[in-house]
Amino acid sequence: MLYAVICNDKKDHLHIRLEIRPKHLEYLKSLGKTLKFAGPFLDADEKPDGTLVVVEAKSPEEAKSLAENDPYAKAGLFSDMKIRPWRWSVNNPEEA
Repeated sequence: MLYAVICNDKKDHLHIRLEIRPKHLEYLKSLGKTLKFAGPFLDADEKPDGTLVVVEAKSPEEAKSLAENDPYAKAGLFSDMKIRPWRWSVNNPEEA
């Protein structure tokens, strides 16, 4: 099952995001095929202010564990985090 991890950054925490970014990217790369895609949400000035990560996991608990082990989460960057089951219906590269 795919899970979308949807996070919003705490206000005025861009410096934390920039500082932790290399560790965050290293963590995401370490997930291998578990990670389907990821990227930041952008504010009106096109500065990152949140995160979208889609992972394949056996359960919501496993997806939550993956999300909580992200260096961004460990650094306290996020004001909130939602994890929702998600179905890739259109342009799924695994169905091409």
